[in-house]
Amino acid sequence: MRLLPRPARFALMAALDVALHARGRPVPSKELAARHDLPPRRLETLLQALVRAGILKSVRGPAGGYELARERRRLCVGEIVRVALRAEEEDETQSPALLAAVLEPVIAQAEESALARLDEITLEDLYARAIAQGFGERRDARGDFDI
Repeated sequence: MRLLPRPARFALMAALDVALHARGRPVPSKELAARHDLPPRRLETLLQALVRAGILKSVRGPAGGYELARERRRLCVGEIVRVALRAEEEDETQSPALLAAVLEPVIAQAEESALARLDEITLEDLYARAIAQGFGERRDARGDFDI
């Protein structure tokens, strides 16, 4: 069972990808979409939601794209997930009465517990894990960046 819907997972992945690949220049959404084989239009909707929430910053122009709006250590995973969940809720229809009255409050409580735990994890934590597993920038034996 997966507690986080795909949009929340994609929002986390997008923010982490931008952290890993920005390297002093914005990450174009087309590159991000191609790197992860995602539909660009759907990804763009999530990226814009992250911009509105102050997680990403959009840079216009031919060399434009997305970059982090704050330091990685100041972005918590729970915040990114909440943005994606709000964007997803805007597309939902009204729930049947039994679901709304009985099941959704229980699920909401479980989600809040999970989000509280995710608030303890920063994008810096995910970045460090990704680098340790060989994603993003790497340093050679001399400490120089291997780009």
